[in-house]
Amino acid sequence: MKLFGLILTFNCERFVEKTLKNIPYNKFDKIICSDDGSADETKQKFVNKNIEFFSHEHLGYGGNLFFGLKKAFEMGATHVVEIHGDGQYDLENINDIIKKFKIENSDLILGNRFYNYKNTLKNGMPIHIFFGNIVLSLIAKIGLGLKLKDFFPGQRAYSKNFYEIIKTYKLPKGYQFSFEIIMLSKLHNLKISSVNCQCNYKGEKSTAPLHYLFSGFYHLITSIFLFRLDKKKILKRKK
Repeated sequence: MKLFGLILTFNCERFVEKTLKNIPYNKFDKIICSDDGSADETKQKFVNKNIEFFSHEHLGYGGNLFFGLKKAFEMGATHVVEIHGDGQYDLENINDIIKKFKIENSDLILGNRFYNYKNTLKNGMPIHIFFGNIVLSLIAKIGLGLKLKDFFPGQRAYSKNFYEIIKTYKLPKGYQFSFEIIMLSKLHNLKISSVNCQCNYKGEKSTAPLHYLFSGFYHLITSIFLFRLDKKKILKRKK
């Protein structure tokens, strides 16, 4: 097993130093950064940190993540842990993630922010994000038939097997990417697991605005409908 940490950044200049301090470097074989065309001094924060920094034109969350995964697996990774450059998610559960990969042979691991609802609110999750995620995750749970509480976390981890499958599809480059890869994993019967995670919403962070919930709801419903058609082999998803 060769585990890479993939830091995703976009104008994260003010968060990067804290993020880098909280990474358990001894758990990773290598750390790299995929930058989504930052216009600030994000790149300079990685100077002399012994972390390879890859930048590209601004693509959006999904485009940046896919770019980073491609780099990581080309460089020899067998598994990759996603690390957000704003430091919102800690990595205290890294041993649980490694266990899911090594013992359970998981392909996609999702952080679960809702293992304790009171704790989630205590960590400062905005009310619209709290209830919005619970409702959307319930719809996704029923629609995909997956026993998960949290379908939209920022903490995720991926196997090379997962990447080899999703890379054959044309996927959206925005936040819609995050749900579509779960849907494709279920479609291809990949092993999907979850680990409890902490997410700090206090202070300045890059939290999704309220209007994302409405666009997210529309995308969720249409995606589940197409997923059902694909499962019944009525309408095959285009690659």
